[in-house]
Amino acid sequence: MTDGRHSASLISPLAAAGRADEVVQKVSQAIQLGLFVDGEQLPPETEFAAQLGVSAMTLREALATLRQQGLVETRRGRTGGTFVRRPAAPPLDVLRERLRGMTTSTLRDLIDEQFAVSGAAAKLAADRAAGGSVRRLHAYVHQLSGATSLGSQIRADSRFHIEVAIASQSERLTRLEVGLQTQLAELLWLPPETTDDAGLTEAAGLLDPVAAAAEHAAIAEAIGAEDGERARVLAERHVEANLRRLTALRLAMAQA
Repeated sequence: MTDGRHSASLISPLAAAGRADEVVQKVSQAIQLGLFVDGEQLPPETEFAAQLGVSAMTLREALATLRQQGLVETRRGRTGGTFVRRPAAPPLDVLRERLRGMTTSTLRDLIDEQFAVSGAAAKLAADRAAGGSVRRLHAYVHQLSGATSLGSQIRADSRFHIEVAIASQSERLTRLEVGLQTQLAELLWLPPETTDDAGLTEAAGLLDPVAAAAEHAAIAEAIGAEDGERARVLAERHVEANLRRLTALRLAMAQA
């Protein structure tokens, strides 16, 4: 069992006084992305509420919903608390509705932001990353190449990008990358509703975890070689490919 204080520290507070459903969305996405490991204990309620910028009552309401969804469980007693129960895969119907509700302009703006954040983080990581950070990057590469479930693919992909930001030793870039991953990571791995849809281009097909892992490996190698310019270029190309796929998938949904 692990303490969730460090994991929770990666979650940005809500921009304004948050509602329970906003807390549910933020925490559930963090669980799906692997920011919390299965079985990890969440911070105490008062501490977690303060970190998220919400009242203790709002957090309790959110945790009740998360329990109903099977994403957390509460145990009583001296060793009790609230613990993460991570599902094997994200809810595809919910993700498809989220993507349908996004315009291509919104997608472009999000990926433009990730283009800037990921490129800068990769360049700084090449200058600043310690040996342990580079080893963790390669560990996430291996996890992605061997991932067999949708949930494990999403988590390995997302954690790689977050680890690059952590390796940059920039708290601001890390928080921005985490926020972007919560909005985009699950959508990037969303499988098409049909594989024989005439309007579905190759760019909107299933992501190949081995190919994605190879791109990650190249970024990690550039960071390990302290080649900041190459790391930046590779990270930006990777993000551009994500934009093409997400846009193609969104357009295919509109044509269905």
